Amino acid sequence: MRYVAHSAHLQFVGLVLGAIGWILTMTAAGLNNWRLWYLEDTSVVSSGQAWVGVWRVCFYSHALARFETCRAIGIADAFAPPEIVASQVLVMVASACGLAANITAGVAMRSVYFSVDEEKRDGRLFRAAGLLYVLTAACLLVALSWNLSSVLAGATIPFPPEFLLPAAPESQKVGEAIGVGYFASGLLLIGGVVFLCYRFPKQSPSSSAGGPEAVAAEPNKDPLHGPKDPLHGPKDPLHGSWAMTTLSPQTAATTPKDGDRQGEDNPAFHAEEEE
Repeated sequence: MRYVAHSAHLQFVGLVLGAIGWILTMTAAGLNNWRLWYLEDTSVVSSGQAWVGVWRVCFYSHALARFETCRAIGIADAFAPPEIVASQVLVMVASACGLAANITAGVAMRSVYFSVDEEKRDGRLFRAAGLLYVLTAACLLVALSWNLSSVLAGATIPFPPEFLLPAAPESQKVGEAIGVGYFASGLLLIGGVVFLCYRFPKQSPSSSAGGPEAVAAEPNKDPLHGPKDPLHGPKDPLHGSWAMTTLSPQTAATTPKDGDRQGEDNPAFHAEEEE
């Protein structure tokens, strides 16, 4: 089993970014200020501002029983513009895809950090998590961009009379929820690209650096004294192997033995006498 946890540190960062992006996606979907309407008539809307979101529209009023008044916008309402209806569907799909992406990424990271060496399965998990993150970001970007273009084009919404709002404001601008959504989309895209770029390591560092796998792969190698001799044990790395030399018969014949030198004078005595 190979140790592959070192190869997925960047993907762990991608998981964190994807989780934050998913939380911000749901936060943006729940905010009311996708569009900020400015109204000239303040007889009902005391603050002169109305917040139009994907799911409801809210404003402050001193003339009504409740200071903050909100009206829900349903997906089947006839007055709802297509960008709001589409955004309701898209943000729900984005939330579900983001949850699936986080679960898939968590399983992929768990298999890698616990050294489950299954390259095919891990590769599919990382690619699936990356695609789900990218799909989440794409759904959110479509909803955000469509509403952004409607605000910039000055699109109107024909609210029914019970909403106590005019069909067209005096002016309107982009709300903070769209900025939060774009930031969440960026985090999701980064996390998705990081997961899609994951590559399973071909060889673990322990094998290339002489780790346990390398020793196991070379049973005749002693990690302390070098390679083993299967007959005589490990070799000495300091002195090397001993070589045995056999004298030839001619050399042995010319070399005098100790018995043959008996009775001969020592040459040193003759040198002393000559002096």
